Amino acid sequence: MSQANLVEKKADELPGVNARNPTTKLSKAKAIAFKITLVTALAISASTYFVKRPLNIFPVGTLENGVDLCPQVDELVPEKNGVIWESLQLVYSTEEFKARAIDWLGGAVRIPTETFDDMGDVTEPVWEKFLPLHDYLTDSFPLLHSNLELTKVNTYGLLYVWKGSDSALKPLLLAAHQDVVPVLETTINEWQHPPFSGYFDGESLWGRGSCDDKSGLIGIMSAIESMLENGFKPTRTVVIASGFDEEVSGMRGASSLATEMLERFGENGFTMLLDEGWFRLTAGYSEVYGRVIAVPGIAEKGTLNVRIKVTSPGGHSSLPPPHTSIGMLAELLVQYEKNPFEVHLTRGSPTYKNAQCMAQHAPGISSSLKEHMLRAEHCDGALRAAEQELFKNRAFMSLVGTTQAIDLVDGGMKVNALPEQAWAIVNHRISTESSIAATKARDIELLESLANDFNLSYTAFGDHISNEDAPSYGTLILSTAFGDGLEPAPVTPSGEDAAPFQLLSGTIKATYNSHRNISGSDAIIVSPGIMSGNTGGVLSTHPTSFVNDWNTDTRFYWKLTDHIFRYGHLGVANGGSLPSGVHTVNEAISVNSFVEVIRFYTALVLNVDESSLP
Repeated sequence: MSQANLVEKKADELPGVNARNPTTKLSKAKAIAFKITLVTALAISASTYFVKRPLNIFPVGTLENGVDLCPQVDELVPEKNGVIWESLQLVYSTEEFKARAIDWLGGAVRIPTETFDDMGDVTEPVWEKFLPLHDYLTDSFPLLHSNLELTKVNTYGLLYVWKGSDSALKPLLLAAHQDVVPVLETTINEWQHPPFSGYFDGESLWGRGSCDDKSGLIGIMSAIESMLENGFKPTRTVVIASGFDEEVSGMRGASSLATEMLERFGENGFTMLLDEGWFRLTAGYSEVYGRVIAVPGIAEKGTLNVRIKVTSPGGHSSLPPPHTSIGMLAELLVQYEKNPFEVHLTRGSPTYKNAQCMAQHAPGISSSLKEHMLRAEHCDGALRAAEQELFKNRAFMSLVGTTQAIDLVDGGMKVNALPEQAWAIVNHRISTESSIAATKARDIELLESLANDFNLSYTAFGDHISNEDAPSYGTLILSTAFGDGLEPAPVTPSGEDAAPFQLLSGTIKATYNSHRNISGSDAIIVSPGIMSGNTGGVLSTHPTSFVNDWNTDTRFYWKLTDHIFRYGHLGVANGGSLPSGVHTVNEAISVNSFVEVIRFYTALVLNVDESSLP
């Protein structure tokens, strides 16, 4: 996307975090706007893994002085499995295969598998909607179901094991979920084609789940069915884990699958894991400031919902006190918004590493930012200057640190009755550099002075902050809401010696090039990315709600491997944040994009199979 096509949008400043400080200095964030959309990145210590075929790491676009801030690998085309790779590339390019791919995906989309909050235990009849999908998968992928071992976990979770010939090698784990977000009845007329029609207009297939995430599940199965048809027998075991309630937290699906896999494969039992990555800046690949960039997610922000509850004596509203419960709560909420978390760019953090990649490889980035990032590694002044320029983009600034959003509020029962209580909930997305404890500590400190001003007995997360025996006018209680929160995900290694990340990068490049019949390694750049912890979750109790507040299903899989990637190989138009219609009306995927997804899973399985990853 060229600079001329970028539109500067004015919006309120979102807050960030000062990493890993138990209590942070309160400050006001500067309200500023910026033109570029950046993805975030990560760099950590080197892995001890090695790939059998050394990956050629080289500077695609070094800066003028030769410094390479974001080294790239060459495309990784299967060699040992080269014959089957070349054969399938010819197959995938045919019109016959495109028609077959559309039939596979369209049939799955036509089976509604919406999940809602409060659906109850899996013994409830409402969950039986997944049975027709299971029957469809069995009928549509006969070779897969005759060659892979299937275990149904907690009734509707699907665990497939494609046994390899070398049991000493750790398996590859591929994850995708069966459920989709609901389609609100009030929006059905806004769809160009009915949401569960699986309608193909000659270019795109329409319907809920066509992108998120049936394209992932059907893409994996289509690739494996095609490899089986061509006689492929894996050396390394491949496992498919498919949950059924990712959009409403994964507590029944992925949680149960994780327990099953831990029992069968043990902790750190997989060589690497790939799950969806549709949310925001890890949606796949897109053109950003003149360069096509793919962004595998190697981390996810944590989350914490804090309930602020104020109580005070009731009475008739004709005799009001100076401050009612609602009035005091309002002051407390203003205190939040006046004092966002302090944000700083930290060397080695996800956002810092991505800024390095963008500065080096995106030609549309300003020369001043390039210069700042070049010197930032060893100069604090340059780091602060880069930070100041980068934070003109509020989306980027929000991804750097912990955010706060007042999302729910309630209080009062009657117009002539003083409210005896009022409450609100603040949603935090916790920086990968921070923690739940640090977020709680900052919130406690933030409200302490107002609690004293209002003479409120102050309790926070079970601890008495004020003197519990002292007389008070009312109470202020901080507590967690909708669960205890979730820490930021462990960060996946992504340095030059992190073989799984380098293998994935080379696979992305090989897929991108093969699909376009090009070669080389500068057509697409790969930069580590971060998810903000917003795919799948439970927040609202409304029966048709699908508000997201948790991470991907991978949050249950942290013990299975140190190498977790969240990536869906879909192109996003014009540097956007999501593929077409995800979580809204008119969800659709082009047949060309879906075939590229199948190519990607094929390349990944073949490359991991012939690698010397443990």
